[in-house]
Amino acid sequence: MAAVLLSPFSVLLFARISAFLVAILVITWALHFQTSFVPISPSQEDLIYAVMHPLLMVIGFILISGEAILVYRWLPGSRNLKKSVHLCLQGVALGCGIFGIWTKFHGQDGIVANFYSLHSWMGLICISMFGAQWLFGFMSFWHKGEVRTTRLKMLPWHVFLGLYTYGLAVVTAETGLLEKLTLLQANSDVTKRGPESSIVNGLGLSLVLLSSIVVLAAVLPKHQTPNPKVML
Repeated sequence: MAAVLLSPFSVLLFARISAFLVAILVITWALHFQTSFVPISPSQEDLIYAVMHPLLMVIGFILISGEAILVYRWLPGSRNLKKSVHLCLQGVALGCGIFGIWTKFHGQDGIVANFYSLHSWMGLICISMFGAQWLFGFMSFWHKGEVRTTRLKMLPWHVFLGLYTYGLAVVTAETGLLEKLTLLQANSDVTKRGPESSIVNGLGLSLVLLSSIVVLAAVLPKHQTPNPKVML
């Protein structure tokens, strides 16, 4: 039973289900409860930027970067193909993350007012590490001038830093959810057992589930890679 649950096909299936659940919850929260993001007489522009932040950071940054990690498990083809798709997906995730943070510079209270909490500082650290990791991966693995022995020495660090940064992104998102929900409940805008609280808490739990499955898929032994024909 344990072998079936830990098979690459099962792990990838669970990852898809949890990612779909995360996407549904964050879209529902951002689009159905828009007034929770800019509750004080927002302009249309402020509302758009506020709603884009969770969508870009969760779907664009966390989900796509998780998919980039899973590429080595589900994508058939050569190693160079997997590397190129992995690099491109991580580049898209980095772009979404940068744009998602950029939206916070357009709040009505100014730049400094949006960067004061643990969540904001963790977000800046995370996106900086992610950008450095992307450049590190490009220079170490994609650049043809690197000798093979150097790339092999860099590989464990690249894997460790990649998984660490991905985990940091999830933790940063969790602190953002906690910060936002606590503020809304303290202002009596949201009840503790209301539908919005349930959605935000469900989103936080779904992110934890997704991150655990992605990390598990990344560390599974290589010989358990499924047959590409079966996956397709």
